[in-house]
Amino acid sequence: MSTHTVQLPESVAKKIEDLAAREGFSISQFLASAASEKLAVMLTMDYLKREAAAGRREDFEKYLGSVPAAPPTPGDEL
Repeated sequence: MSTHTVQLPESVAKKIEDLAAREGFSISQFLASAASEKLAVMLTMDYLKREAAAGRREDFEKYLGSVPAAPPTPGDEL
């Protein structure tokens, strides 16, 4: 475990304190969870960008063309 000092605007710090207390977390737990969630989003976006860059339009159209024409499942309509 490592320790970091973070400076936050007073309004942000107060909201974090309030939310952490309401949810039953320490401020450290709350911030670690928030940082982990942000990290997961950023890593997922990096992964999707790499996958998209490696993809080929021809392959996409080939697989899309193999999907049978059928009406949407009830509840899945636009």
